[in-house]
Amino acid sequence: MYAVVIGGGKVGLNLTRELLAKGTEVTLIESRRDRYLRMDAELGFVVQYGDGTELWVLERAGIARADLVVAVTGDDEDNILICQIARDKYQVERFISRVNNPRNRQYFELLDIRPAFSATDLILRLIEHEVPDYGLVHLLDLPDEQLEVIEIVVCEGCRAAGLEVQQLELPEGSIVISVLRDEGGFVPKGDTVINAGDEVLVCLDPGLEPQVTALFEAAK
Repeated sequence: MYAVVIGGGKVGLNLTRELLAKGTEVTLIESRRDRYLRMDAELGFVVQYGDGTELWVLERAGIARADLVVAVTGDDEDNILICQIARDKYQVERFISRVNNPRNRQYFELLDIRPAFSATDLILRLIEHEVPDYGLVHLLDLPDEQLEVIEIVVCEGCRAAGLEVQQLELPEGSIVISVLRDEGGFVPKGDTVINAGDEVLVCLDPGLEPQVTALFEAAK
């Protein structure tokens, strides 16, 4: 695999190091001269100096043969532009973008720049996972594959509490894939009883979330 990484900050540099360690061919593009010189001393020919939004810089890096483009600059507009160029001009099939400001995620989605990751969102999900009061956590969203994985805390007095997994009236297109308890997580069987306080992982089709969560939330 050949990957082009644009943005030589901590994310881009560490990602490049890890890809190289896995035997991946990588070119890292950095527009700041001071950063470029520091990374060039470490990585040599792997690093190229230039603005990753300029076509000649991308072409010099070999974007036309890239299997993967990763845009991790500190500017969301640049990241969107880089992914659009990679997809529309050079027909790169796989690209990943960094979202610096979570409020800009809507623009990435509008322009179909996916997957796009936000460190803020990732940390928020970790917080939600560690704080049961949040109730529901979106662990995984795969819009292209039409698939979601959510984590739900089973509330006292809800419809699911005390029932076996096979007795749950889950809508078609959803399935319980894991149960987390004090002693650890496990894949449930049909006769596994769901207890209040359990954390349940459910794989489901998009749009089924309200029907699924209604089973595990306390009756209002």
